[in-house]
Amino acid sequence: MTSSTLLTPRQAAEKLGISYPALKHWILAGRIQSVKTPGGHHRIPLEALDQFLSSSQPRPGSSRISGRNQLLGKVAEIAIEGLLAKVVLSIGDQRVTAIITADAVRELALKPGDSAIALIKATEVMIIRP
Repeated sequence: MTSSTLLTPRQAAEKLGISYPALKHWILAGRIQSVKTPGGHHRIPLEALDQFLSSSQPRPGSSRISGRNQLLGKVAEIAIEGLLAKVVLSIGDQRVTAIITADAVRELALKPGDSAIALIKATEVMIIRP
């Protein structure tokens, strides 16, 4: 394998349309193959990236998102009641809760233990000292 077939994590994240932190998590979780340079930096073989892209091609009607506030976590809880569903993601030692439609949960085939990304879009962020 030549160095021309290796991408930096930032290049690979851009090619996949995901955030750099999400890609680093995927590397550490073994979801995407990487090799380490003598200096300990991760590089992603283009072939591994191409395999990932071919197995996750967007379906008709899906699109890429420009939002960058993405937090990768695990589905900790799902509660469906009527038309709505509460989805709780565990992200490190924190939890993020989203209220979405029950149809969306079914379309995404979400279940506890699945990986999922919380996309946060807000006009304001406030900081509170505990």
